[in-house]
Amino acid sequence: MVNSVLDRLMPAPLCLAPMVGLTHFAVRSAIQEYLPEGVTTLWPTEMLNSRRVPREEMNDRPETFMLDARHGLCPQLLGNEELPIRDSIAKLESWGACAIDINMGCPVQKALSHNYGVALMGDIDYAARVTEFAVRHAKVPVSVKMRAGLQKDEEFLVRFVKAIEDAGASWITLHPRSAEQKRRGRADHSQVRRVVSELRIPVIANGDVQTAQDAFDLMGQTACARVMVGRAFVARPWILRELRRDPMTGQLSLDSSERLSAQQEAREYGRFVRRVIEISYDTYRPEDVARRLRFFVYHGHRWLDFGHAFYAAMSGLKEKQAFLDCTEQFFLQPLSMQSHTQLRG
Repeated sequence: MVNSVLDRLMPAPLCLAPMVGLTHFAVRSAIQEYLPEGVTTLWPTEMLNSRRVPREEMNDRPETFMLDARHGLCPQLLGNEELPIRDSIAKLESWGACAIDINMGCPVQKALSHNYGVALMGDIDYAARVTEFAVRHAKVPVSVKMRAGLQKDEEFLVRFVKAIEDAGASWITLHPRSAEQKRRGRADHSQVRRVVSELRIPVIANGDVQTAQDAFDLMGQTACARVMVGRAFVARPWILRELRRDPMTGQLSLDSSERLSAQQEAREYGRFVRRVIEISYDTYRPEDVARRLRFFVYHGHRWLDFGHAFYAAMSGLKEKQAFLDCTEQFFLQPLSMQSHTQLRG
């Protein structure tokens, strides 16, 4: 499907998923170093609360560092009321956002208690109005990221996505798990294929993508416009280089010359971790760093053989040099990475 908005903002076939505690500036910046020269994609923030953003200052906390706005920043917003959404979008656009994503997929209780996230999928008309609020007040494109719904009901999902399309969304991202599944079980990408067939706007597929081959296969199976990668990107960001789209024909291909061996991947993961450490301490207040670094390693180490030992070694550290020395020392030994883990996302 040709769509000038998405094609202009995101010619790359892959993008990073918004993830609490993970898609902050330091991680985004380190991943951006793996994007092929001349290729652009969209970069999410962590989820931002529409009741909080209007009162915030840029770069006041890790969630609002947007020094990479020129790269194609697409902040993700939690919200369900028009005025906070309006004021948040105005603020985010002034900070350089090139698109706004409305979260209708977060299944955690904190979001549900405020009728945010996937709770919005309980009422089609309400969710459509929230989308309309955002579209009405945005100068940039608005997208919606969602799950399969509160229950496994494909016909409801089709009605839901059509209402979001009619409300003015420029594209949707579908993570085809129900709210109660969270990250358990397998993502049912047959639902992505069904939604693609029903909509005029593009669909980005999300869920269970851990390698470039996974993304390539998913695009072939579902005809989705793009693929969004979650936790695997905080372990192997170099897959950005492996999947290419010909700018003239739109044809996808896997570039085997960019594929790393399991041992090369382990060395590259160590280098990536060092970059996140360096950028974090160069950007944030020291008291904001250690917990975020441990959370980052907690999710990424699952792909590393004996990664639990690396996470354990990093767990008690607080200072920049201690993190760097620990990483340097650990990756002196021969290591390798697995292609897949049971960590869903």
